[in-house]
Amino acid sequence: MAGFLRALCYSQVLVFLLSITCSAAKEFLVGGKTNAWKIPSSQSDSLNKWAESSRFLVGDSLVWTYDKEKDSVLKVRREAYISCNTSDAIEEYNGGNTKVTLDKSGPHYFISGAEGHCEKGQKLIVVVLSQRHRLVGVSPAPSPSEVEGPAVAPTSDASSFKAGYLVALGVLVGFMWM
Repeated sequence: MAGFLRALCYSQVLVFLLSITCSAAKEFLVGGKTNAWKIPSSQSDSLNKWAESSRFLVGDSLVWTYDKEKDSVLKVRREAYISCNTSDAIEEYNGGNTKVTLDKSGPHYFISGAEGHCEKGQKLIVVVLSQRHRLVGVSPAPSPSEVEGPAVAPTSDASSFKAGYLVALGVLVGFMWM
């Protein structure tokens, strides 16, 4: 009986710790560096390449730094993203230091508000996962008809999380049999 109570106590602590580590929202500097919001020098320098290597969850934030005298960030719908239509923005940010909280799952589209910049590749698609995907480890890749460009590649974070969870579960089961 003492072994069972000890395992129950450990499992409650484990669940508490997992809930803390799994619910913290992150802040992402767009492009991974200051002043990355610019016309890319090549396709490999595209901000979408950076976004593909990141995992975004509901509640996370994107932070842009740019020269507010020369540029802005527009949150747009898919159609405006594809056509680089700057006149139909959902939101317009022009302060030079922009923070946008990702409040729902699915694709989020951003383009430059500076004339001609979007057409030259200064745009970004961020695919946001729901909180349930953090524990499951599944990355829903958007269909080609949903977005232009490559799908978001899964990262190893979910695999290592699952492996750690299974090890901890094994330890707890071992305590139960003591």
